[in-house]
Amino acid sequence: MSRPRPRRYTAGVTVKVLYFASFREKTGRDEERRQVADGARVGDVWAALVREVPHFAAFLKMPPAAVNLEYAGPDRLLREGDELAFLPPVAGG
Repeated sequence: MSRPRPRRYTAGVTVKVLYFASFREKTGRDEERRQVADGARVGDVWAALVREVPHFAAFLKMPPAAVNLEYAGPDRLLREGDELAFLPPVAGG
């Protein structure tokens, strides 16, 4: 008889997600603290937001993002205390 495998505990990290313009309007907040798994990347957070906020699902690809005020792609690893922002498209006039 095989023994069940023990579950691995993933402590995770907390990141601050900032919302601007239409993203702020659709979420109803300027920012939030979000717990993500160890090893989570920017694209993982975007995927979670797409599942939670219908407006975000309308985007065919992830919008530009910044981590700690530097542009970051979807594969950027997130660390404890990082500040993450997705930059919504804006209309000019």
